[in-house]
Amino acid sequence: MNLKEIKELIALMNENELMELEIERDGMKIRLKKSASGKIETVTEERTRPNATQVVRTGEKPAEPAKSERNVIAIKAPMVGTFYRSASPESKPYIEIGQTVEVGQVVCIIEAMKLMNEIKSEVKGKVVEILMENARSIEYGQALFMLEPL
Repeated sequence: MNLKEIKELIALMNENELMELEIERDGMKIRLKKSASGKIETVTEERTRPNATQVVRTGEKPAEPAKSERNVIAIKAPMVGTFYRSASPESKPYIEIGQTVEVGQVVCIIEAMKLMNEIKSEVKGKVVEILMENARSIEYGQALFMLEPL
C-alpha cells in the first residue's frame, strides 16, 4: 500500500465521517483512527498470508476471525440491516452448506431502509458454514458465511 492509497483512505474517512477504518490487503493491514481532536493515527502490520479486505467503524464489533487451522474466508455484511437467505419466504436459499459459490454470485439479501440489497461473493469457494439465521438483524462487518477458497 503506497502513500497515495493511504491519502485516499483518509479522504474516504473524512467524506463519510468515519472515526476508524481498518483494511487488510495483500498481507498488509492498516488501521486509521481519528481521535476526538481530529488527528488521525495510523497503525500498519505485515501479515504472513493475505486475507480479505475488511472495514471496521468505531463502536462496531468486528466479526470473529476465521479459525487459523482451516483456510476459510468470511463473507461479511457490508451494511446494517435484516439478513435474508432467499428472495422471498417461498424461494429456496441462494446458497447452502457444501455448495460452490462463484465470484459475483448472489449469496443473500440485506434489507436496509426498505431497500433490498443483493450481497455478492467476492471470492470463489465452497460454503463451509452459514453463521446467520434468516430474517435476523445484522451489524456492519458481521460475518455471514464462511467459505473455503477454491
